[in-house]
Amino acid sequence: MFNYVLRRILIALPSLLGISAILFGVLALAPGDPFEELAQNPNVPPEVRLALRAQFGLDDPIWQRYFHWLVNMVRGDWGFSFVSRIDVDTLIMQRLPVTIAVIGMAQLLALLVAIPVGVLAAVKPYSWFDRIASTIAFVGFSLPTFFTGVLFILFFSIYLGWFPFVYRADIAETGWRWWWEHFRQSIMPITVLGLFQAASMMRYVRSSVLDVIRLDYVTTARSKGLAERVVINKHVVRNALIPVVTLVALQMPAVFGGAIVTEQIFRIPGIGSLLIDAILRNDTPVIMAVTFVFSTLVILFNLIADILYGWLDPRITYR
Repeated sequence: MFNYVLRRILIALPSLLGISAILFGVLALAPGDPFEELAQNPNVPPEVRLALRAQFGLDDPIWQRYFHWLVNMVRGDWGFSFVSRIDVDTLIMQRLPVTIAVIGMAQLLALLVAIPVGVLAAVKPYSWFDRIASTIAFVGFSLPTFFTGVLFILFFSIYLGWFPFVYRADIAETGWRWWWEHFRQSIMPITVLGLFQAASMMRYVRSSVLDVIRLDYVTTARSKGLAERVVINKHVVRNALIPVVTLVALQMPAVFGGAIVTEQIFRIPGIGSLLIDAILRNDTPVIMAVTFVFSTLVILFNLIADILYGWLDPRITYR
């Protein structure tokens, strides 16, 4: 398995290189100047702005600037934020744990909801449970996360007053109260993002289980006298989850996109809100670093999905 993982990492490197080159070229050709605010400030002499542009290499050719960025990225120097006035890697590491926690809990919630509901709907097709679950799923993935987030804020925060609708990083509590307050203010964004993913995932689980449950080996297992619970859990669900794992891996870009929108709605100080702020203020080093981190995480989740294939299906070998 080690050789397989190493080979996949080596294959992923050209993909990351291509993504970074295309993104850097698009950002370099985009209109706007990161030092535009300085140009509009009468207290800043023009020669100071020109000196800053020369210091950061903004007047160099695009290929030369990309080469310098790539060399520095490999060395661990992700650049300097023009807006925040701190190193980009420090800025990202301050925001990344919040985003990873929200996305991770949302995916866990989606799996905990989608798998049992989808399996039960497939075991009892066209029953009242299947019809209700399918209707809720269609409504769930038809509503965008920004609309569902606003509904949650109006009902649970303003009307009921159960949860805060603005995420606060500067909580004064200590001990278990600190953990509880952080969890409490994360419930709504996790639920909004998790239920949106669970809605589409449930339909795939149901479809996959319906395909597997009709196969001959499932009929053979039943003819041997195995309990229905054993047949479903051991012979049906495990094999039906293989395409679901593929779906989860392919949905990761959409998950990160949904996390960006969710962070904006609930004012979560995550990497998504950092990216939006950097785009609005033309902070190119932050945009490059954040999108590169997103690309790396997507490739990492695809690698994890490939490894899970072998656990779900012993016939799959790593070569």
